[in-house]
Amino acid sequence: MRVWWVALFVLLVSCSEPEEVSEHTIHYQQAKTLSNFELYDQNNNLVTEQALLGQWTFVFLGYTNCPDICPMTLAKLTSVHKQLKDTYPVNIWFVSVDPKRDDVQKRKAYIDYFNGDFKALSNEHAQLFPLVRNMGLIYAINNSDRNDYYVDHSASVALMNPNGALTAIFKAQFLPSEVPLINSDLIVEDFKIVASQYTE
Repeated sequence: MRVWWVALFVLLVSCSEPEEVSEHTIHYQQAKTLSNFELYDQNNNLVTEQALLGQWTFVFLGYTNCPDICPMTLAKLTSVHKQLKDTYPVNIWFVSVDPKRDDVQKRKAYIDYFNGDFKALSNEHAQLFPLVRNMGLIYAINNSDRNDYYVDHSASVALMNPNGALTAIFKAQFLPSEVPLINSDLIVEDFKIVASQYTE
């Protein structure tokens, strides 16, 4: 009889406690609403916060001249998209924080290499800075006259829920002598946990 009660207790506890994401993911139980924003996609169409509604959106900052983190992260997000798209409404947003060099044509050519259905967005810094800060990400740009400057930016990926609110941050993993990158398989696992706990 005692064994039966112990088993019942364990079952009740396991059912009442939501599954937790890995240490590489920050899950906001209370999703954070974004302020209004205006960006332009690779077809020069205006994109606002309304475009986030009705889908899960992975947002990554970068720039097309980035030598390693950006193309490698977008390749990993392409894998994430392939693994999730048949079950969940998901999209990938690449937000260029280098509007000086990343014009519409350059962003289109860049994102088409990965998936033409993804969005490659940008705007002036007056629009980018508040949005990036709102998402809990950062970037810093050197106002150099040279054309080969680097841009420092977050290697993490933000997740917006179908209500358009920030619900998670997938952190990059920092390994010795390696470029900081997200783990695509871990993101898929953690995303499913976040999605299973989502309520409108």
